[in-house]
Formats: sequence, structure tokens, C-alpha cells
Amino acid sequence: MNPFIKKLKSANLLRVFSLTGISTLIKLVTSYVTVKVLATIIGPSGIAMMGQLQNFTTILTTLGAGGINNGVVKYVAEYQEEPHVLRSVLSNGFKITAYLSIFIGFIIILLSGYLSTLILLDSQYYYIFILFGISLFFLSINNFFLSVLNGYKEFRMFIVVNIVTSLIGLVFTICLVSLFNIRGALISIVSYQAVVVFFTIIYIRKLGWFQKSFLWGAWNKEMIKKYAFYSSMAIVAAGTVPVSQLIIRRFLIDAYSITDAGYWEAINKISGLYLMVFTSTFSVYYLPRLSEIKDQLALKNEIIKTYKIFSPLLIVSLISIFLLKNLVISVLFTKEFYPIKDLFLWQLLGDFFKIVSWILAFVMVAKSMTKIYIITEISFSVLQIVISYFLINHNGALGATQAYCINYFIYFVVMLMIFKSILLKK
Repeated sequence: MNPFIKKLKSANLLRVFSLTGISTLIKLVTSYVTVKVLATIIGPSGIAMMGQLQNFTTILTTLGAGGINNGVVKYVAEYQEEPHVLRSVLSNGFKITAYLSIFIGFIIILLSGYLSTLILLDSQYYYIFILFGISLFFLSINNFFLSVLNGYKEFRMFIVVNIVTSLIGLVFTICLVSLFNIRGALISIVSYQAVVVFFTIIYIRKLGWFQKSFLWGAWNKEMIKKYAFYSSMAIVAAGTVPVSQLIIRRFLIDAYSITDAGYWEAINKISGLYLMVFTSTFSVYYLPRLSEIKDQLALKNEIIKTYKIFSPLLIVSLISIFLLKNLVISVLFTKEFYPIKDLFLWQLLGDFFKIVSWILAFVMVAKSMTKIYIITEISFSVLQIVISYFLINHNGALGATQAYCINYFIYFVVMLMIFKSILLKK
């Protein structure tokens, strides 16, 4: 057997990539059915409305958890052999998540009418936001538990919960859309993840850390300060990418139509589906692994190993999807969505630069490089909005994908410059 293949087979990254692949395969199947049902029943304009709501829920879900989930992963991985510190990590993280999610959920309920008009352009959907405000506590707690599992490297348990989440989401979406059309689709977005927490609790109830002494202790100022670094990074991320997508989608709606915005949302959904296996592996394996590494040379080796494994897989995926784009559209969507075939080239190029830049960008999260992370996130979100504004006026939805590609190419170059010293270390 080729020595390189042997090396890959023995690599933890490939093992986790394979495990994640099983979960992602199920997610792909459930997402495919979901997207197909939605595309058939609600069409491009409905897909655009769902995109608006999903971006909003992403922002508020991050705020509701205090933006600390990546911090939970890091500190559980770092202190799992030190029970006294671990209790502080878990109890402070749990209390921050619980209190903030209740508070922000209450605010969402109070502002439900205003948010319905702002996000969905119609006050009649106010009940969607009331339901989301109620659900926020449960989905935030569930995400906290998943972060703890991730930090402990309980990959199998983590993946099982994700599989169940996908299946529940599928059942929720199909049933609700079939019964209530676009209203059902919107309800499913804000509610299904909240149900999963009860399964998660049953599944993890016998683990050593799942007890009151670990989850409900005294406040610790030092731990709160540590979480604050991750909170600021996560809140910036939640306030940049989803917000920029909301703004870009609004550019398309105002300059062209909600249907054009639906086409752009559809090409983004295709990217989200096939990139899922890469981004899932980043969260499940790569972030905890980077958090563990103390030596810069070892850090460089981990980054290079990740590039060697991911790059060929990514390139093959991109080429395959581009060559099979007509089939992808017909399988995932309906004939109403055929105009998106012109968006594939720029979108796929942008996906390539996104993933190769994220391999470096995750180092900023793992090593708490808060200042540079915040600066780059804000700068490149603003840059994408500016480029999109000009290119959308000239090229419509195609301009949005061109802006996406240009933005991530520049982002990749900047990541190489930031981590030049590590990459060149001998």
C-alpha cells in the first residue's frame, strides 16, 4: 500500500473526517429532502424568506449562548484532567448560557411584531418570533452540551446527537410545510432544534460531568474573563457574516426581485450542503486539536497535514459539482431554479478560497487571537457588502457570487500574511 495512504489511514483527522462523513451523509440526505420539498412547495421567493429568518436566528442563537461555545470546547479540552478547574469551566459556561438565553428570548418576544416587519417584511409573522423566543433557551442549552462533548472528544456521541438533530429537523420541516406551506417552513426553522435537547439529556445523563456539582457552581471572575474573549469573537462573527448576508439579500430584493434573492439563497444552500463535511470536521476535530497544541512547530505540522488531506478532497468535490451542475439543480430543486446554473463558477471558486482560508483562520479562534480576529471579520464582511453593492447593480445574483469569490480570495491572502511566521517555521 502507498505509504502516503497508510499515513492517512492512521491519522486521527481522517478518522474523525470519516465519522463526521457518516453524520454529514445523513445530514445531506435529510437536507436534500428538506430543500426539495421547500423548493417544490414554496419556490424561490419562499427560499429567500427562509434565508432571511435563518440568518436572524443564527445571530440571536449566538447571542443567546453568550458566544462562548468555542470557548467551552477549548477549555474542556484544555482542563479535562483538572477537575477543579473543569467545574468552573462548566458551571460558569452553563449559567452564562442559561441566563442570557432567557433574557434575549424575552426581548425577542417583546419585539416580535417589529422583528417580523424588519426580517420578513410583514408583521403577520410575529408569532414566529414569539416561538423562537421561547425555544432559544432550549436550543442554547443543547448547543452548550454539544460543545462539552466536543471538548471531551466524544466524537461518536457528538455525531449521534447531530444525526438525531437532522432527522428531527427533517420530520418537523416536511410535516409543517405540508400542513402550513411557508408558515410551516418558518415555524420549523425556529423550533425543531429546541426539541433535541431532551434527547441529548437522556443520552448524556450518565456521563461524569453531567451533575449539579459541575454545572451549577459559584461564579468565577477569571473564567468569565476567559469566556469574554470567545464571546467577543463569536458575537462579531454572528454580527458580520449573517448580517452581511441579510444586507446582500436585501440589495437583490430592492434592485431586482425576491426571486433573484431566492436564486442566490439556492446557490448558497448548495455550497452549505457539500461543504458540510469539511466545516463539521473543523469544529469536531480541528479546533480542539489546535487548542491542545502548545509548540509552534507542531502547530505548523498540524496545519500542513490538514491542507494535505483537505485540498485534494475539496478540489475533487468542486470539479465534480461544477461538471454535474445541471443534475445538481434538477435533483435538489425544480425547473424554476435553472437560472442558478450561471452562478456555479464564481460560487465554487469562492468556496475553495473560503475553506483554505478557514484552515488558517481557525488558529485565531483556538489561540484566542481576539483582536486580529475581530478586525478581519468586520473588515471582510464590510468589504463583501461593498463589492456586492457594485457588482449586484451590474450583474444581479451573479454579481453577489463574484463578490463572494473576490472577498474570500483577498481573505486567504491576508491569512497567509498573518500566519507567515508559523508556516515558514523550521
